[in-house]
Amino acid sequence: MAYQLYRNTTLGNSLQESLDELIQTQQITPQLALQVLLQFDKAINTALANRVRNRVNFKGSLNTYRFCDNVWTFVLNDVEFREVTDLVKVDKVKIVACDGKSEGDAAGLGSTGTPSSGVAVERRVFRPASH
Repeated sequence: MAYQLYRNTTLGNSLQESLDELIQTQQITPQLALQVLLQFDKAINTALANRVRNRVNFKGSLNTYRFCDNVWTFVLNDVEFREVTDLVKVDKVKIVACDGKSEGDAAGLGSTGTPSSGVAVERRVFRPASH
């Protein structure tokens, strides 16, 4: 089963809104919508693990961390993200990291015998509220 982290991205939210609209107009069943979301979960996790090669370095002050149900959650303050020549600074970032091994993949090898991705990471940038 693929992680559902990416359902809360712009792409994932747009997909869910479209599926909800199709359900409301009775063009698809809720069961079909669920199957589409499950396929999205698999596809996005596979694509990010196999196609994305960009490296981003970041540093910040660790505010809190938690490890529960094999999921790490970190909240960092005053974070700087660097990619080659680009620099982005944010006040607060939440990182959720999950084990990238699929079920039944204890050795960490994918179906091709190559190492599977180590973590799936979701980053949410929290911006201060306007006063």
